Amino acid sequence: MTAINLTERIPNNVNLAGDRTLQRALEHWQPRFLNWWHEMGPEDFSAADVYLRTAVGVDAQGWASYGHVKMPDYRWGIFLADQIADRTIGFGDSFGAPVWQQVPGEFRSQFRRIIVTQGDTEPASVEQQHLLGHTCPSLYDLRNLFQINVEEGRHLWAMVYLLHAYFGRDGREEAEEMLTRHSGDVDKPRILDTFNEPIEDWLSLFMFTYFTDRDGKFQLKSLAESAFDPLARTCRFMLTEEAHHMFVGDTGIARVIRRTLEVMKEHGTADPAAIRRAGAVDLPTMQRYMNFWFTSSLDLFGSEVSSNAATTFANGIKGRPDESQYQDHNCSNATFEMEVPDGQGGVKKDAAPLRNAMNEVMRDAYIKDCEIGVKRWNMQIQRAGHEFRFSLPSPRFRRSIGAWLQVPTDPAGNLISAAAYSEGMPNWLPSAKDKAFIKSLMQRVVAPGKIAAWIAPPDRGINNLGLDYEYVKLA
Repeated sequence: MTAINLTERIPNNVNLAGDRTLQRALEHWQPRFLNWWHEMGPEDFSAADVYLRTAVGVDAQGWASYGHVKMPDYRWGIFLADQIADRTIGFGDSFGAPVWQQVPGEFRSQFRRIIVTQGDTEPASVEQQHLLGHTCPSLYDLRNLFQINVEEGRHLWAMVYLLHAYFGRDGREEAEEMLTRHSGDVDKPRILDTFNEPIEDWLSLFMFTYFTDRDGKFQLKSLAESAFDPLARTCRFMLTEEAHHMFVGDTGIARVIRRTLEVMKEHGTADPAAIRRAGAVDLPTMQRYMNFWFTSSLDLFGSEVSSNAATTFANGIKGRPDESQYQDHNCSNATFEMEVPDGQGGVKKDAAPLRNAMNEVMRDAYIKDCEIGVKRWNMQIQRAGHEFRFSLPSPRFRRSIGAWLQVPTDPAGNLISAAAYSEGMPNWLPSAKDKAFIKSLMQRVVAPGKIAAWIAPPDRGINNLGLDYEYVKLA
């Protein structure tokens, strides 16, 4: 295991001290990052002592330490997973050749674009969650929010290091730009639309961390296959941290459901209006929030058929998640069948070259992964004796990119008229009344061991600590 020296100005396991030019460039960027954090990070919590985990190594076991720290003092750094000896390229035209330690000149712009796009999402999510600390349901949840925030900040560092270390002046300029774009900014928004959506309540946070961070998982897994070894190693370690973010979403949604089922039992009704009057989130409202965040996340994979996807696969830039599970790693002669609109109000099957369909391959895998949580939540409802079931919308529904762009369908994927689509939307996505109701529940609870009435307590605390532990010591 490569150790990390936390006493250095920029903690790292890449021998930063051995490259003084690079070290100075990153030290020049560091105060700009901290200025961004003070401006756009969690509002009004700089003085709070937060029980955070900090990376001290990069292996799967014992890689983090826990302790109270003020977030501006968090040890953001540059951590790459240990190098795999004799690693070879696992896909594309250079399959079987040694991986690259430098970026080939002919692929430079493609690599830079992908790294910038990935890096841009990291500070974006911190900005989206800027105000959520003021409405936390418990100290446990507040701590989890801050853990996500500091790790997204570290993931920004991970991408900025690659830009500085391997892309020269262009990379340094791109790193600067990542601190000038802001989520939802009219003039300089974040690159991907989903990361410009406001997250104004904790139900949205849980949906975002389940669905959108899961997209992040699949993007990182595909980049962890890259022939550019420093990028692959960077993403392998980022996945270790990313798992907690999805855990927050998965368990958060499950806890909201559990509390709702308790209220349904207490009041002997499944009527959404009655559940709302009792201060819980009714299940149909949760479905509408699920519809919104799931479909927003689907678009992050790109178009079903993409020449860029074919190029990045062929050139060894971005593979399929868990590439080793496949037998054909070249894919130059294979095809992928998908359903697309036929242009006459119906649906047809179309076969695209597999390389061009890599976005859809990844999206299919993502949907299957999302369904695991949905099945688990439905089991909760079934065990409680209720007929309601959550379902993921069809990948045809509410798409803003690709073959199904602006094709009106209902959540089941049935083609409908534009008028029916407009009429149905208030029932399929959160309405203004839904959002107002959810916001009304967002009352801050910060007494140790206490929790808001709309969500159930977690099954266990952090790092074997109790639920009444003071995870955040507020100033």
